Amino acid sequence: MYTRWTRWLEDNEVVRNTAAMSAGGGVRLLFQALYFILIARCLGPGQYGAFVGAVSLVAVLSPFAIWGADGILVRDVARHRDRFAECWGNAICTAAVFGALLVGVVLVLSSYIFSGKAPLVLVLLVAISDLLFSGIVTLASHAFTAFEMLGRTAQIGIILTGSRAICAVVMYFFLSCSSATSWAVLYLGSTVIAAFYSYVAVSRKLGRPRWRWGLKRYHVKEGFFFSLSLSSQSIYNNIDKTMLVRLATLEAAGIYATAYRIIDLALQPVSSLLYATYARFFQHGSRGIANSARYARRLMPFAAGYGLLAGIFLFLCAPLLPTVVGARYSGAQSVLRWLSPLIFIRTIHYLLSNSLTGADLQRLRSILQLSVAAFNVLINLWLIPLYSWRGAAWGSLASDTLLGISVAVAILLLKDTVKIQTDTASTGGTLRVVPEPTP
Repeated sequence: MYTRWTRWLEDNEVVRNTAAMSAGGGVRLLFQALYFILIARCLGPGQYGAFVGAVSLVAVLSPFAIWGADGILVRDVARHRDRFAECWGNAICTAAVFGALLVGVVLVLSSYIFSGKAPLVLVLLVAISDLLFSGIVTLASHAFTAFEMLGRTAQIGIILTGSRAICAVVMYFFLSCSSATSWAVLYLGSTVIAAFYSYVAVSRKLGRPRWRWGLKRYHVKEGFFFSLSLSSQSIYNNIDKTMLVRLATLEAAGIYATAYRIIDLALQPVSSLLYATYARFFQHGSRGIANSARYARRLMPFAAGYGLLAGIFLFLCAPLLPTVVGARYSGAQSVLRWLSPLIFIRTIHYLLSNSLTGADLQRLRSILQLSVAAFNVLINLWLIPLYSWRGAAWGSLASDTLLGISVAVAILLLKDTVKIQTDTASTGGTLRVVPEPTP
């Protein structure tokens, strides 16, 4: 026990990167809490519910906007750093093509899903922000992650949340028109600022992109599974909010989204650790799933311990939530207590899932996540009409638990039987399965 813990602590680069991301995450946490409180108070449950409904719909499709280019960028650069300029250019081209296509798709879907509850212009503004400009921010963050320059990754996150916090202050104190649409205008503006900064920062520090217009066939195929994985994750994380708008009320969606936002904020330290170790999962995983799973186990005591303590803390402090965001959100304290176990559950399955991704088993991870996403939609169709936000909370807990169990079982079945070898630079992404040597 002592040897394992000290070995992890002595891994200085991971510790430094996690500390950098945690420090940046702390600053982002303050900014996010600031603009969340101001916007929630300014808009009220109804308008806030409309905005969150639009954001949640876009979030389901946003991973397809960059078509897995973020994951491919980290994987290829972590293994072949000399190919960064080409990988950076390919990633930006992919994001531009698929992001533009999906803006139109979102507009078509919103007219059916929201049935007029969320204005079309609101959905358009959010779609442009999160499907086009946010993609540049994401790719830039992953570019620095591939080089394990997590201080730079943290800076990009601070710029994004900081600009949104400034916009929230402007709206709360200086704008008389407090609607979801007016906030969406400022939301888009903040994302444009962050995208411009991110592109310039990467190009100056790591190098300019090498433009080769057109999509490589194997990138399209591999990117589909990366984006499918993230989209599936977004479905079981966000679709319940969109479904509450459709199947319940805007107020119920606003109250539920408020409590859910606290869960997201509490998961920031876990996200810092995941960012700090993401490239290393690919390096360990190049030697097989057993190796990447072993690396996840080294991280698990610290991450899971935090998840357990954070969940208990939120459960006990839930009654304070209406004091912070306003009396109109009094129902959110009960939602927060129901959702508090999610922090521990997600900490576990995030680390285990990264073991699959690092070992080039992204397709398997995507299939598991897609299955859980389908389960989440079906159970919400049953529970939300009957129990409103309580049904959404039960569905979320069931879905994340099911995913954790599924990923753990998959690793146990595969770690002693298969090893994935891949060299995308020379084979165009071809995967070869060979037996794992018997110890």
